Amino acid sequence: MAKKTTNDDILLAHIIKGIEEVKGNDIDILDLREIDNSACDYFVICNGNSNTQVNAIVGSIQKTVSKEIKDKPWHVEGAENGEWVLMDYVTIVVHVFQKHIREYYNIESLWGDAKITTIENKY
Repeated sequence: MAKKTTNDDILLAHIIKGIEEVKGNDIDILDLREIDNSACDYFVICNGNSNTQVNAIVGSIQKTVSKEIKDKPWHVEGAENGEWVLMDYVTIVVHVFQKHIREYYNIESLWGDAKITTIENKY
């Protein structure tokens, strides 16, 4: 039987597309659905090389998701300084980091029970 495509699958695909459009790096998807008391179903984590690229990634995600599926984040936090921007799409939370900030916080290690899928860079 074929796997059913969910709204989360569609949203994830467009978030990844938005990240890749501006060459976001090191994309990881953390599946949190099997973890008790998690705040959402998925984390998408990626990084850019500067605050300018971080903000470009955030803008690209918003533009792609809005254009393709007419959705927008419920909340965006951290865009003022462009070091760590959190985008809350309710069931999916996107974390866009500068590389050194991502390494410092290493939030993937906090969710060790999550299934992690790494998206290979296309460039």
